[in-house]
Amino acid sequence: MDFLPIFLSLKDKHCLIVGGGAVAARKAGVLLDAGARVHVVAPEIEPALATRSGIETVISRFEAHHLDGMTLVIAASSDRATNRQVSELARARNIPVNVVDDPALCSFIMPAILDRSPLMVAFSSGGTSPVLARMLRAKLETLIPHNYGRLAIFAERLREQVKTHVSDPVQRRILWEDTLDGVVAEKVLAGDEDGAETLFQQMLEDTDSVSHGEVYLVGAGPGDPDLLTFRALRLMQKADVVVYDNLVSKPILEMVRRDAQRIYVGKKRDDHTLPQEQINDLLVRLAKEGKRVLRLKGGDPFIFGRGGEEIETLAQEGIPFQVVPGITAASGVASYAGIPLTHRDHAQSCIFVTGHLKDGSMDLDWDALARPKQTIVVYMGLHGLPLLCARLIEHGLPANTPAAIVQQGTTPQQRVFSGTLASLPQIAADEKPQAPTLIIVGGVVTLREKLTWFYPQIG
Repeated sequence: MDFLPIFLSLKDKHCLIVGGGAVAARKAGVLLDAGARVHVVAPEIEPALATRSGIETVISRFEAHHLDGMTLVIAASSDRATNRQVSELARARNIPVNVVDDPALCSFIMPAILDRSPLMVAFSSGGTSPVLARMLRAKLETLIPHNYGRLAIFAERLREQVKTHVSDPVQRRILWEDTLDGVVAEKVLAGDEDGAETLFQQMLEDTDSVSHGEVYLVGAGPGDPDLLTFRALRLMQKADVVVYDNLVSKPILEMVRRDAQRIYVGKKRDDHTLPQEQINDLLVRLAKEGKRVLRLKGGDPFIFGRGGEEIETLAQEGIPFQVVPGITAASGVASYAGIPLTHRDHAQSCIFVTGHLKDGSMDLDWDALARPKQTIVVYMGLHGLPLLCARLIEHGLPANTPAAIVQQGTTPQQRVFSGTLASLPQIAADEKPQAPTLIIVGGVVTLREKLTWFYPQIG
């Protein structure tokens, strides 16, 4: 270990930056965020730096007396001789010094910082590869929510109360683990601190039963794992049991916590492993057993995903739940297929419909669908495609209206079959697209031909 990682308090401390350019301005911003009193000395200082609040500037070449009273020094000039001089004089006075991009002259390294105040994470490569350190920070950005600092403050406020109420260190640790990785934490992160404290007080009253069940209704998006939200990924990593549908892709399921129990409930056409009512009851039972239940659904749970029915049951049973939106297939699949859902020249509105209703029919509002300058997106419509196209033509859409089928959109198996209302049923019969599919009808489908050469995601 070439450098000892430490966190240094600089509040109201005088810190010097030698240099007046863009690099110096970035370093000044970090010091200001830490509460330091920043002094900048250089023969020339950029206006944005010179006029920034909280910075005292001196237009001058660096001299030894500029170090008087300083707690920390950063050399960020473009002149290596000056930087070396700053380093030597600062070291002689035992003042910590950092020379930008010159580790040999540094007594400390400026890390890449992930700020979730009061939580702080710092990354350093010891000066060998600052870019790599920043890349690692970016990876953790996706795993640590921005409001985790709020959770730390919440815990700090309750520490003394916990010490007083729970004397056993082991029980205290278990309580904190359940608090910081459970329902209370989720309420804090969601902004419901009053609800979090109420639940926490209940946990304190019964420290033998600190686990509380909860259901996370999470939209997994259309298939590409890169389209998951940060919040969805976080809940996927903490669930005890996962209840998932056929539309959840294998790469996404592999991102769930490894030791979580997995329960497949199907939901293929005419092949439901569990009826919806039994899925609702299953979620309730698992939550009442004290488990954190991830209900993972393809797309968005509230767009033809029957998520509303599931949370109705949970609410009736008093089960805590969260709903995490997902990118619905209409927007995700259309985007990857190179078909904008709206476009000034082709469509000023967009409508989503499902290709089959509860009784298996396709009794849609055809007059509302068959309107010009409108995009129609049909979920689960492949089985009834001939009827769909015929009805739209009967109600006024021209037979040559562009239309497309997108198979397994956003995944490596994506295929797009383009045609018209008149030709698409025969194309489907010949090509035999594999579910899940999405049908898009409207003038926007023609834009795919223009975008294919420029849009790398299009398949």
